Amino acid sequence: MTTVGYTRVSSTGQKLAVQIDKLKAHGCQKIYQEKISGVDQNRPQLKACLDYLREGDTLVIPKFDQLARSTSHFGRIVDDGQKQGIHLVVLDQAIDTSRSTGKLMFHMLSAFAEFENNLRKERQMDGIRQAQASGIQLGHPRTITKEMINNMKKDRKAGMTISEIMGKYSVSKSSVYRAID
Repeated sequence: MTTVGYTRVSSTGQKLAVQIDKLKAHGCQKIYQEKISGVDQNRPQLKACLDYLREGDTLVIPKFDQLARSTSHFGRIVDDGQKQGIHLVVLDQAIDTSRSTGKLMFHMLSAFAEFENNLRKERQMDGIRQAQASGIQLGHPRTITKEMINNMKKDRKAGMTISEIMGKYSVSKSSVYRAID
């Protein structure tokens, strides 16, 4: 029976030290860690951690959102773990799936985590729609004007090569092809 820790942060600027200290204080003999988005379900260290776990082991995570961002992903991890006789402990939320209350809390909090993520996406889409309705150009600013596009087409018809057009307008090959198509 091994106590295994898993922790992650989303960006390279964030530090894992505090979370690792919590896992060590809880008695984790092995700790997997990575810097990758929680939305990404193909996390190499999480996969290695889950592959390592055996019947009777306990997976410990510092925070609930360390493991997954969707209820379905949470559910798969917990269900697979339960089938293998593996328990989950979430330190900050005091959840232990070896007990009925811990299982209930785990599923409730996973539903709230997914709900929060969906609300964030909806707010983002509302903001994008509002910006577009206001005429705000989203994305990378265009560097090629309509006049440049017309001139590139004329230059191409006049016999200029793609390389010559790239040099004349200081644009990439793909930009030239997009402009003249």
